[in-house]
Amino acid sequence: MITDDELDAIVHAWLIASPEPMSVKMLLSLFDESETMTELRLKEALARLSALAHLPYHLVEVAGGYRWQTKLAYAPWLSRLFAGKASRYSKATLETLALVAYRQPITRAEIDEIRGVSTSAHIMKSLLEREWICVVGQRDVPGRPSLYATTTQFLDYFQLKRLSDLPVLTAAAVLPI
Repeated sequence: MITDDELDAIVHAWLIASPEPMSVKMLLSLFDESETMTELRLKEALARLSALAHLPYHLVEVAGGYRWQTKLAYAPWLSRLFAGKASRYSKATLETLALVAYRQPITRAEIDEIRGVSTSAHIMKSLLEREWICVVGQRDVPGRPSLYATTTQFLDYFQLKRLSDLPVLTAAAVLPI
């Protein structure tokens, strides 16, 4: 039987090695049948890992599962590592992403109507390639336009567990209904 210390080390290593957040289900699937791992025991290990305060990173839960993330206090030093690599998004891209996030599912024509301008194919393509949005169906109207919604990758990138964690829109944030 795997001891608690061994379990903590195994889960810690898997989360470090994984390029994507890992759900409890994904973590459970990595154990052999002979290791008889339970969901409760795995969640206890995640709780112990969450309590590790002496590390420069901490365990966070996002929509896709759990991942290690560096603590905000180290941002000034980490920014040196990524200097010049920051992605910049246009106002139009961010407006489009916000509309999809708050109004999903939504068509491109509806986005254009709200924004008052035509959304470029490049914007939609870049959001699709980034896997922040996806096509979730077609509106049942002539032409059957695609319906767009956000993805788990969107939630993970913006450190959200669910869409209800999005900031509440204020009167200053003008998104006509």
